[in-house]
Amino acid sequence: MFRKWVKAALAQDAEIVLRIVGEPEGHSLNRSFRGKDYATNVLTFDYGNDDNSEHITSRPLSGDIVLCAPVIENEARQQCKNLAAHYAHLTIHGVLHLQGHEHEEDAQAAVMEQLEVKILSMLGYDNPYPETADNRRDAGLAE
Repeated sequence: MFRKWVKAALAQDAEIVLRIVGEPEGHSLNRSFRGKDYATNVLTFDYGNDDNSEHITSRPLSGDIVLCAPVIENEARQQCKNLAAHYAHLTIHGVLHLQGHEHEEDAQAAVMEQLEVKILSMLGYDNPYPETADNRRDAGLAE
């Protein structure tokens, strides 16, 4: 399943290590690399994909995607989501990050969410967002 999800989100060749970790390791990685003192659902580590060399287009993307199983399972349960669908979403989310997509700003988040929803739909999964980015902005709820 993971291979199918990764391939669906990739726009180019890639070398990706996908790891599923427990809460202690997820917490440690998030603290060490993001300065956040908690385990998070997905972390993406990009290994030189923003290199400006002439051969960047001929090299595959390279990175790790780390999924924290207890966090993902708790989120799925709390949000009443199918566990496989939640794993698919977060795997795709990580792959999009590896390809340079971000969600720090509303416009970036809207683009990334639309891509996630489109890819998930192609795989037969429902929209993971209770509201679209446009609905949140209209309601004054944008982050």
